[in-house]
Amino acid sequence: MNGVLSAQMRQAGMPYRLVFGVELPRLTEIAKEFSPGRPLAQALWNEPIRECKILASMLMPKEEMFPEMAEIWTEEMPTAEIAQTTVMYLLSKTSWAADTAFQWIAGEHPMRQLCGYLILARLISQGTEFNTPSILEIQDQAEATLPQADLHLQKAIRAVLDRLET
Repeated sequence: MNGVLSAQMRQAGMPYRLVFGVELPRLTEIAKEFSPGRPLAQALWNEPIRECKILASMLMPKEEMFPEMAEIWTEEMPTAEIAQTTVMYLLSKTSWAADTAFQWIAGEHPMRQLCGYLILARLISQGTEFNTPSILEIQDQAEATLPQADLHLQKAIRAVLDRLET
């Protein structure tokens, strides 16, 4: 536990029952001590604890994460940090990531939109190339979403647009 970080997170109003303030590098080390598996990941995800949700995304095998389950997880995501870590460690690595990202950015669920743009940004960073109609779809959705987007969603949208320009 990082007492200073934990206290800062609680003061910032993090919506968790418990906050241990464990940093990502340490959580990565902890995750290496366990065998990945859906039952463990799901049990961790169901806990209203920041570190459990992050560990869940690290320990869920990508082959066992399905779009329907991802929709449930995004419904339950309490913060943008959890969206970012879940995309980084799990959602962007699934075989259905791009298709689902396009569905999510076109939807109206803010956390799914955030995850959709984060997935697209990661995929582009990892070398995925999108065809012209897909790029136009991303740009159209971004233009429609930006005016009412919160800060986290704005940053994710800009990250995708910036990566498309390079």
